[in-house]
Amino acid sequence: MKVIQPRPFTFREGSRAVLLLHGFTGHSADVRMLGRYLQKKGYTSHGPIYHGHGLSPEELIESSPDLWWKDVLEAYHYLQYLGYHEIAVAGLSIGGALGLRLAHLEDVKAIIPMCTPMFFDNKTQLTAGFKVFATEYKQLEQKDEKTIKNEVGHLIEKSYDIFQQVGKFITNTSEEIHKIDIPSFVVQAHDDHIINPESATYIYENIGSDNKDIKWYEDAGHAITLGKKRDQLHIDIYEFLESLDWVD
Repeated sequence: MKVIQPRPFTFREGSRAVLLLHGFTGHSADVRMLGRYLQKKGYTSHGPIYHGHGLSPEELIESSPDLWWKDVLEAYHYLQYLGYHEIAVAGLSIGGALGLRLAHLEDVKAIIPMCTPMFFDNKTQLTAGFKVFATEYKQLEQKDEKTIKNEVGHLIEKSYDIFQQVGKFITNTSEEIHKIDIPSFVVQAHDDHIINPESATYIYENIGSDNKDIKWYEDAGHAITLGKKRDQLHIDIYEFLESLDWVD
């Protein structure tokens, strides 16, 4: 059975733009509902898909954070090409780390890291998450249980390099955030079992901006943009964006 692949999105509405970045093993659906909400509130949003994501687990482990960074940079430049001069960035998980790097290196209006790792102390959780993703993907391909077990086991063995690269990217990003001095809204779920939630405290305390806030969400998991607290998250992000000094 052929799995239908997700697509990037661009929801145009108004002169203010927000770049929305998904997480590891995820794709544009991670942030699509947030994009639609912001569109209704008068904001343009663009959600790219990184190399290897939205595809098979075999293709995912052949990609790298360097390629994902190029995808994010291209997405940022795409919004500029469309005529948007002020661009805020919101990113989930590794998307938050990619967004923080963008905020360090480019002229970004504001940054919203959501459940974003700053310590590479979660390889076990990442591996478990990747195993779930790989298993579910192969179930969608309607493969039998024995085949799935064998193929997923092989994938886990081959995933070492990409996790090492992810770890290096996270560490490098964490060492740069003190250079970021734009408005920042740090989002963290209390029941996040994928990353160390103290990453949020680290970002809030070390980011170089004086204009910063942090919010912890009770009864929310790592994929906070898809969970039961997403409606409140949408409102909070909108209110943060509205507090910025936009040049409309």
